[in-house]
Amino acid sequence: MPDFRTWTRASSAIGTSLRVFASDLGHGLLAVSHNTLAVVGLAVISAGFILGERADVRSMLEERTLSWLQDRQDERLADGDDGSLLDFGDVSVGDRAPATDPSELNRQQASVAHWLSRRYRVAPEPVALLVREAWSLGQRVNLEPTLILAIIAIESSFNPFAQSPVGAQGLMQVLTRVHDDKYEAFGGNLAAFDPLTNLRVGVQVLKDCIAKAGSLEGGLRYYVGAANLNDDGGYAFKVLAEQGFMQQLLKGRSVPVTARLPVPPSGSAAVEPAVSVAPVPSAKPTAPTRSGPPTAAAQTRQPERVALLER
Repeated sequence: MPDFRTWTRASSAIGTSLRVFASDLGHGLLAVSHNTLAVVGLAVISAGFILGERADVRSMLEERTLSWLQDRQDERLADGDDGSLLDFGDVSVGDRAPATDPSELNRQQASVAHWLSRRYRVAPEPVALLVREAWSLGQRVNLEPTLILAIIAIESSFNPFAQSPVGAQGLMQVLTRVHDDKYEAFGGNLAAFDPLTNLRVGVQVLKDCIAKAGSLEGGLRYYVGAANLNDDGGYAFKVLAEQGFMQQLLKGRSVPVTARLPVPPSGSAAVEPAVSVAPVPSAKPTAPTRSGPPTAAAQTRQPERVALLER
């Protein structure tokens, strides 16, 4: 005969098991009840079991349940909530993505886009969009599109989030606080980090600088903030050299993506460089020097640029 202790332990174990079972069952029912659709589904199933062969009543319940669910869905849509975290309205992905398919470019544009993509190690799709925009803007303001792209390359290495120590921002390193009026039409200064907006504002600034200086080389010196300095750090020379590479591509010539920019002669930074497209003579090919933002060009800027452009 089991003694009293054995019965006590057995009773305690059974009680504990029942409590755990009841707790788990309660938590499970609570979790299910949080989902309205699940509760409705359980109600329909229960009604089906209860009604048995009453097909007409079961059909009526199903119709009413479906109608209720549809009303709930319409209410959410009316409130602007369709339950999706990926809803962007009627705007397609192509309309909001800062990129385009390089196959949509013409042969010359595609050649430049692929070359820049490999040279600066950025995706070809965003570069293709910038190339297409550079061609469009160049025609509108009478500037060579390769010049615009060369400035982007030297200024930011195609990094739309680059910023210099003096506050020049974005692809074309525009001084946002100086040209904030130009960003008003695009929603404010934060638009400086939108690639196409920065490109358009930068091209306008470049055009104004060239008009003010009266020459391309002089305009580049104004653009980099070195108009009042004896030396622009070779900036104009580097931009024109990079442009020269792309002009060679437009002529159907091959230019290595590792081609190095020529060294500007001392004291002649405003002289147009003679561009060589010969492969880099090195045992191990290297990509163009990229020290990351701020770029080398940005570091040549002096605080005088701010005062100069505020005039």
